[in-house]
Formats: sequence, structure tokens, C-alpha cells
Amino acid sequence: MNAFFAEFFGTAMIIVFGGGVVSNVLLSKTKGHNSGWIVISFGWAVGVFTGVLIAAPVSGAHLNPAVTLALVISHKFSISLMPLYICAQLLGAMFGAGLVWLAYKKHFDVTEDGDSKLAVFCTAPNIRSYWYNVMTEVIGTYILALAVLYMAEPEVGLGALNALPVALVVLGLGLSLGGPTGYAINPARDLGPRIMHFLLPIPRKRNSDWSYSWVPVLGPMTGAALAAVMFILFGGS
Repeated sequence: MNAFFAEFFGTAMIIVFGGGVVSNVLLSKTKGHNSGWIVISFGWAVGVFTGVLIAAPVSGAHLNPAVTLALVISHKFSISLMPLYICAQLLGAMFGAGLVWLAYKKHFDVTEDGDSKLAVFCTAPNIRSYWYNVMTEVIGTYILALAVLYMAEPEVGLGALNALPVALVVLGLGLSLGGPTGYAINPARDLGPRIMHFLLPIPRKRNSDWSYSWVPVLGPMTGAALAAVMFILFGGS
């Protein structure tokens, strides 16, 4: 249960920082309105740094079902714990999204644009082409998962000292590959908040774009699996 709560709160921190920075940039009458993509990428990176720093000593700080899958395939993590971790990550992402909504409640109320409200919670492509969108998520998560595998200590996962390198990889992915899809690279990060968008009483919200919701699940899980296979082929252990 300690690992469950570490994954829960660590993932929640990612969403508080990430969803929070998107709210600050996109919602009406905020201090950071229209401050741009670089600001968003830094916010997500700091969220990853904070989440990993908090969770690493207890759970190894996967904070991402795709990372958990990569660690399982590469024999760095027990498959029996995988459901517990993924459940914690999904629920933590939902909790974090709820906190973001509470913090920006009045700004959600005055914002007219339904797309901006949805973007606080989940990703969407600028050009909708499902298999190219999947490919973008595969590439991004492949890079993330491969980096994590080389940073991970076999007996624990990510150590606290690796919080900064992981955050820098996420920052670089956002700046370099985030443009097409918004770089979910984490199924829980997208699905959990998307569920919260559907459930929360947000005025004048649009639909939750469920027709796209499979992309930021399939893409990251595929990319992570490929990274684990390549890690093994490269002689990783």
C-alpha cells in the first residue's frame, strides 16, 4: 500500500503541475495567459521532477503505465505488481486533475472556448491522422522509456537522484516532439484527466473526445514495449 500511495501522489503531482501550467496558459484571465508552449513544456517537466522526487524512495516512481510495462518486459519489475501500480497511476492522475480544476475553478467558469478547457485535461492532435498520431506517441515514449531503463536501478526503479535527468528528457520531448499531439507519453496522464473532464461540472465544456482517447494509450504502451525489447537486445539487464 505504501507503493500504491507513492505512485498515486507522484502521478497526481505530475498532473497538478502539468494541468496547472496548461490552465495558466490557455484559460481566460490568468496571470500566464498566452505565455506559450515553452512555458507548458517546463511546467510538465517540473511536474515529473516533483513526482519522481516524492515517489522514488518508496515505489521507484514509475508514475506511468508505459514505464511500468517497460520495466516488466525488461525484467526490472514484477508483473504481479503491475495492476496495482497502473491503478494507482490512473487514480492519481484523476485526483491531480481534480485539484487543477479546483485551483482554476473561476477561470474555467469564465472561459468560453471548450477546446481550451479540454486541453487542460488531455491531449489532442493539431492534425488528426490517427496512425500518424499513434506513431508520434510511439516515438516519444520509446525515447522516454529507453532513457528510464538506462537510468533505473534494477532493485528499485528510478532513484531520487534521477529525478532531474528524467525531467530533462520530458522537457526535451515536449520541446522537440510535442507539437503534433501534445505528447501524452503516459496513458494515465491522458486517460485519468479525460475521465475527470467528462465527470466534472465544467460550464460550457465540449465533449471529451473519446474517439481519440485510444491513441495516447496504444501509442505510449507500444513505444515502451519496443524500448524494453531494444534495451534487452542492446544487452541491458
